[in-house]
Amino acid sequence: MLITLARTLFLYTLVMITMRLMGKRQIAQLEPFELVIAIMIAELGVIPMQDRDIPLINGVIAIATLLFVQVTFSVLSLKSIWFRSVLDGRYTVVIANGMIQETEMRKARYNLDELLEQLRLNSVFDLEDVEFAILETSGDLSVLLKSQARPVTPEDLQLKTEYEGLPLVLILDGKVMKTELEKAQLSEGWLRTELEKRGVKGPPDVLIASLSTTGKLFVQPKERQRLRKA
Repeated sequence: MLITLARTLFLYTLVMITMRLMGKRQIAQLEPFELVIAIMIAELGVIPMQDRDIPLINGVIAIATLLFVQVTFSVLSLKSIWFRSVLDGRYTVVIANGMIQETEMRKARYNLDELLEQLRLNSVFDLEDVEFAILETSGDLSVLLKSQARPVTPEDLQLKTEYEGLPLVLILDGKVMKTELEKAQLSEGWLRTELEKRGVKGPPDVLIASLSTTGKLFVQPKERQRLRKA
């Protein structure tokens, strides 16, 4: 039993490390060859986990080989446009200038129900609003609306807007993020003073606190702190 437990933990760790080394992508964003390799790695991890008669090293070698293949293919696809097109395929324009491209849809084996579903997922419910729709190699649909159907932007109204960057998370689950404080060139003393102004004793009572690029501090106390004040 202990041997099975140890093999399971080892293989789980190995598969997790392998998947992380393959890159950060969601399942829906995997290219076909990446999906095949991910499925094969998972299967190769399960086989020696279930059958103790199979040497553990066999699974390790097979998983390491697939990882090498995936990394090699990824590097080659970065260096060669031709290899990338062979490996990943090409995108397909399924709507062009407001017209559905029937021939291209047949080539991609993509039907109207799928098109309408993915348009709805892009918050598009009227085909007449679509100028271009592109079926990406990952299976996602990219949609360009007609200019009359797009939301109005500040640029359309010729309005000037201030720069907005990423907010800095200063406290996360009660812990002060000292690196983020240093980026903001602020001290922990300043942070505690700001918390006291908001009726919060200290960082341990804060669920999250973030600082915007405009200098606005957002603080949400933990639930127990809010209940105590109530």
